[in-house]
Amino acid sequence: MVLVYVFNFIDRQIISILAEEIKADLGITDAQIGFLYGTAFAVFYAVFGIPLGKLADVWTRKSLISVGLGFWSVMTALSGTARNFGTLSVFRFGVGIGEASATPAAFSMLSDYFSPKVRATVLALYSSGVYIGAGIGIFLGGVIVDTWKDWYPDPTMAPFGLAGWQAAFFVVGLPGLLMAVWVWTLREPRRGQSEGIDTLVEPHPFRVAGRELVAVLPPLTLLSAARNGGKALLVNVLAGLFIAAIAYGLIEWGGNPAQWIALGIGVYAAFSWTQNLRVRDPATFTMIFRSRTMVCVTLGFPCIAFVTYGVGFWGPPFMLRAHAVDLSDAAIILGLSAAVGGLIGVAGGGWLSDRLRRRYVNGRLYVGLAVPLLALPMGLIFLHAETLWVVYAANFAFQVVSPMWIGGAAGTVNDMVMPRMRAIASAYYILMITFIGLALGPFLIGQLSDSIADAGATSGDALRGGMEAGLMMLVASLVFLIPALWVLPREDANRLERARAAGEKV
Repeated sequence: MVLVYVFNFIDRQIISILAEEIKADLGITDAQIGFLYGTAFAVFYAVFGIPLGKLADVWTRKSLISVGLGFWSVMTALSGTARNFGTLSVFRFGVGIGEASATPAAFSMLSDYFSPKVRATVLALYSSGVYIGAGIGIFLGGVIVDTWKDWYPDPTMAPFGLAGWQAAFFVVGLPGLLMAVWVWTLREPRRGQSEGIDTLVEPHPFRVAGRELVAVLPPLTLLSAARNGGKALLVNVLAGLFIAAIAYGLIEWGGNPAQWIALGIGVYAAFSWTQNLRVRDPATFTMIFRSRTMVCVTLGFPCIAFVTYGVGFWGPPFMLRAHAVDLSDAAIILGLSAAVGGLIGVAGGGWLSDRLRRRYVNGRLYVGLAVPLLALPMGLIFLHAETLWVVYAANFAFQVVSPMWIGGAAGTVNDMVMPRMRAIASAYYILMITFIGLALGPFLIGQLSDSIADAGATSGDALRGGMEAGLMMLVASLVFLIPALWVLPREDANRLERARAAGEKV
């Protein structure tokens, strides 16, 4: 599973180190690069994560991961054929759809393989693939581009006229097809086995997932709402109009229609799914949306993700602009920092979360609360230090401390629901991480960078300003995580009672 997530993030993160090359070739802005990395991927990843998460709850999870891995690998390779912003956006949509299959299914499988006592550690080790993959992606992207330029100084002489960034997409995408074949051979655990809870087998998994797809995919969402009555349809239409009005206002205010149209569609799809879930599966709806703990953690941790995605993506371009480092040097040092630092942080944070959880019911939250306090000063040093070794040291420290929340957050989400709900709860949690962290973090930092540059700042100073503003989301995370300290102990103790009261057969 870790290797799957490594491939997942190699394909996702490589665009970071390729950003300057893509900008130059396609003539696009920082905000558009942020859209390609964030929103273009994130909306489809989040929206399709809901029906694929449901499919993971009722079908063979390792088969779902295998098919998704093959699909996103093809889409990554096809990104190497893109010749304009629109085409590259479409292939990024496809990568998002494919990658949506992996994490909810993996969270569910691993929660069945291993005891709840080590759940945060296990999920943290799985999540370490984020940073290993991101580091490898940054490293490979820089090396491939420089090597390609050495081989073909005249781009017109390259095979099929491919630029270095296009070749990089082919190199990292195609090996995923072999990995997909191997994943198909893994052993599927019995659902609920780690807790001794029996779960009924769903005889029609694709029919169930299809209903979930209709509930989340516009305009089919209207049909799904209509089945729940005229009042539900009216509420759905009014919500869609309200979201459209907000998106229109944001477009008028800041431009970038692709960003706000895509995000608006994603938010409307998420609302439609939530509305439908309340009718079709009230027990799952109750365990997710009427749990104050779930509300707190699915808002607080995504605020930290805003920073880890935003600063993590713009880190390599910042080094190239502000410190004029060589592309290969930046790729090697930043790539290794992300891989090694992220692995230490995610694994160490997960281990510490489990250790504290054995002594304190809020143990996992304590680790999450420590992250903003540790990451903020490291991020500011990274942005403002002038000595190169200090910059790299601060970046490494940031890579260690900023992801320490991941295992504890995933463990908390899985702890608060019943086994049959874990993949769909994880899909909702990832949706929030994706919308707030991935869709908004890189884009808003990029847009702010464009605005500061338009005011006369250099590209390096402009990006520094955008990243510095993004770091303030760490403060916002505390607003949501601190209240969770009061509600989690009670809701953790009465989980089974809450499920029974909602109609779940336990």
